[in-house]
Amino acid sequence: MTKEFYSNGKLLLTGEYVVLDGALSLAVPTIYGQNLLVTNTNENYISWKSLDVHNNTWFSANFNSSDLAILNTDEKDKNWSNTAKTLQAILKEAQILNPNFLKDNKGLLVETKLDFPRDWGLGSSSTLINNIASWAAVNAFDLLENTMGGSGYDIACAQNNTPIFYQKIKNKPTINAVNFNPAFTEHIYFIHLNKKQNSRDAISTYKQCTFNKEELIKNINQITKEISTTTSLTVFDTLITQHEELLSKALKTPAVKELLFANYNGAIKSLGAWGGDFILATGDKNTPAYFKEKGYSTIFKYTDFIK
Repeated sequence: MTKEFYSNGKLLLTGEYVVLDGALSLAVPTIYGQNLLVTNTNENYISWKSLDVHNNTWFSANFNSSDLAILNTDEKDKNWSNTAKTLQAILKEAQILNPNFLKDNKGLLVETKLDFPRDWGLGSSSTLINNIASWAAVNAFDLLENTMGGSGYDIACAQNNTPIFYQKIKNKPTINAVNFNPAFTEHIYFIHLNKKQNSRDAISTYKQCTFNKEELIKNINQITKEISTTTSLTVFDTLITQHEELLSKALKTPAVKELLFANYNGAIKSLGAWGGDFILATGDKNTPAYFKEKGYSTIFKYTDFIK
């Protein structure tokens, strides 16, 4: 018998960093995500295999069925054992949340498959946690909080097939579907910056920054609401530029346009942790050529990327 689970990838259009402190954020699920297949076997251990977008195994390990002890990792580099320990911790936490999870299983073959490159930053960890939570029949937000940590917006995107407002109120996730489908989506592009940003490091840096948090959250909340309803590309450009300026001041970090694309005619906004992963750019049919000339070849139109 085989069970299958699937979770969407994510992008945070507004509220990066301040979503951790309760700001209202606009998030969108991507058409790319990760699935998880669980098949019963006659062995006495759990065999785990993680495949990348090209069907290459980027991680594998065996775990004891009774206590989840790591039996072997087929280690090809030093990161594999760390990955095995992280995965073991997630599975054990799922057992704490649901003591019946894996209680009676003898042998299992578990296979995960990403349909996006691991360095895109679309949520290889969050989609895994959401899939494991579905498999274990536990609350994915609790599983995230007790293992990897973070705001949880990525879990919300994993579970929803439309754009959402996401906000933590009294430390609890609040999710509302939002009708975000502006008439100017043909002018919105997503460009990958050819490197993956470490979310944990970025969050740690943010928490060390000193600024008027309440004022920033109030401003970001207003921008998020206006972005979600505007029908004007000009207004949209102004709003995402204002968002960049606010975060740049708070983080004491230059905005990505100032840093890399100062001569670009359209508006540009970082998405998620600044300095890596994807950015959003508004433009026209010449936009892809501009970024390709700059050395950034992974470019998507909005409608080819977002659910």
